[in-house]
Amino acid sequence: MNTVAPAAVSLSGFSVRLPDGPVLLPATTAQLHAGQVTALMGASGSGKTTLLRALIGHLPVGATATGSLDVLGRSPHQLPPEELRALRRTMVAYVGQDPGSALDPRMTVRRLVAELATDPREEKILDLLAECRLPVDTGIAGRRPTALSGGQQRRVALARALARAPRLLLLDEPTAGLDTALRDEIAHLLRHLATSRDLAVVIATHDPHLVRTCADHTVRLTPKTSPTPRARAAASTTTADPGTDGLAARAVDASFGGGGRPVLSGVEFSAAPGAATAVIGPSGSGKTTLLRVLAGLHPAHTGHLTLDGRPLATHVRRRSREQQRRVQLVPQNPLAALNPRHTVGRQLTRPLRLHTDLPRSARAERVSELLAQVGLPADYADRHPGELSGGQRQRVSIARALAAGPDVLLCDEVTSALDPDTADGIMELLTRLREEHRTTLVVVSHEPDLVARYTDTVHLLEAGRITDTGPTAALLSV
Repeated sequence: MNTVAPAAVSLSGFSVRLPDGPVLLPATTAQLHAGQVTALMGASGSGKTTLLRALIGHLPVGATATGSLDVLGRSPHQLPPEELRALRRTMVAYVGQDPGSALDPRMTVRRLVAELATDPREEKILDLLAECRLPVDTGIAGRRPTALSGGQQRRVALARALARAPRLLLLDEPTAGLDTALRDEIAHLLRHLATSRDLAVVIATHDPHLVRTCADHTVRLTPKTSPTPRARAAASTTTADPGTDGLAARAVDASFGGGGRPVLSGVEFSAAPGAATAVIGPSGSGKTTLLRVLAGLHPAHTGHLTLDGRPLATHVRRRSREQQRRVQLVPQNPLAALNPRHTVGRQLTRPLRLHTDLPRSARAERVSELLAQVGLPADYADRHPGELSGGQRQRVSIARALAAGPDVLLCDEVTSALDPDTADGIMELLTRLREEHRTTLVVVSHEPDLVARYTDTVHLLEAGRITDTGPTAALLSV
């Protein structure tokens, strides 16, 4: 007769809220077992990240918890600091939604993993990197995080978490921003880890394919209040007139580390005014680097950029204030881009002060308008980034870029951490801006359905080279 092992995690009516404020996690009851993968699903803001953080005893400042929570025989939020540190160090590993921000850019991959490893021998470190599907034969162990793609940073963070041999592994959106092949690899890896290590794996995700592929159970979270209704609009299929206007790159080469490993080679890119252009390709192909070159945040060693046919400096500090305003980047990692010490309102006010002539008395109203544009209530202006879900932080990041009134919006995986409805809402917002203001959109995405519905043209990027460019309908079938 089979007996059911005690749950690694048990919740009964457990909820988290801010005093006189919103419910961050509705009352939840669930049991999570070793050897199994449990998926947390729900709309952005439903409490998935809050629940993961509660499992490591990390609640927002001032938040109160009710109900019961047991993690490996302990209640993390009630533990004294020393015992909580021991729990995090030896039993529970957490990989956040923006893992790259937790990797010290001064350390090599080898040192990052060895720092936490129970067995720091070289062969064990390499075995762990290989287990996390990292190409150890390319010398990746000797690289630093800034020389890795977003997908590679995620897998290094996973290897670092596994290095301590935890009993509970928590992952927030582990497949966000990854291409289909890597998503499948991560899904099979998580399934393997759960069974081979008798590990309780908990994932917060919006990825239904990941859930179908590897999850044993699903816990669905429902926000206390319903999201604001959003009007649906069909995506425009009108292609902007080609010409010399718009943003363009010619014969651009770029590398990591000042002439180190090449990442872009001879790239030819163009996006006409009012166009919606996608850049697609496998993880590590250079998509994010291309956006950062266009934004002036990563040096181009050769080639040149133009904006409306006029030279555009490759370094943002050499661009005029007007050029800086006109080209704005929405990064993939909103948590790293937003200052955790400043309120949302303060962070939206800064671009208004720098790039517009709006009087100080009108800025608060404009902040409210920007929040409304991205589907957030006006009172979110008083919150800090740590009080928001991953999807809400992404919308704040978009609102901050919009505050400058840009002509070109560079969007790096802006929907990867959002549920399907919210992702559609963000793309509809961007499409509306494009139609009303002739804003040029450049979208990096691993979501072929979104690319197909919301973009006109596609640039295919492989191993740092543009291999094909043309109409989305002709080059991409979903």
